[in-house]
Amino acid sequence: MIPDTLQEYDAAVAKCRSIFTAKMNDYGCAWRILRPSSLTDQIYIKANRIRSIQCKGNKKVDEGEENEFIGIVNYSVMALIQLEKGFEEGDSLPQEEIAALYEQYILNARSLMENKNHDYDEAWRNMRISSIDDIILMKLLRVKQIEDHHGKTLISEGVDANYYDIINYAIFALILLNEQSNETIR
Repeated sequence: MIPDTLQEYDAAVAKCRSIFTAKMNDYGCAWRILRPSSLTDQIYIKANRIRSIQCKGNKKVDEGEENEFIGIVNYSVMALIQLEKGFEEGDSLPQEEIAALYEQYILNARSLMENKNHDYDEAWRNMRISSIDDIILMKLLRVKQIEDHHGKTLISEGVDANYYDIINYAIFALILLNEQSNETIR
């Protein structure tokens, strides 16, 4: 059976969007107070937890890798919103605008994924989830370095490009986790 990447991508995004929307209904947009660097650290915590679970082979908190990758996607979108809109206290942006921005950034990430998938011939399908997490951690360390240099780079892409890559790698991991889950059921 030939996988339909766009359909799988959209299904993974639907899970992420559902959780983002539910949490926005519960908490509003309290995250708008966070600076992009704080969101980078939140993403790092999630990616590092995945690595810790993978290395230890067990977990003591009843949330698995899937929840953490969903968090990585959603925090990365939040970071992109903060880069565009800036951080602030309160809910000055209506939830409808936040939802529209979420869609915009996800569509940008999806378009980037389609272009890279064409050039790389879906090489991610042959990667281990642990490698995907390592790449996310590496990209986060790059983002931290760029943030520490106040966004200045000599030759490298900026923070936003790294967030887009992180979104796509996390979605790839969600797709692979779903495939593994479906194989286990069979």
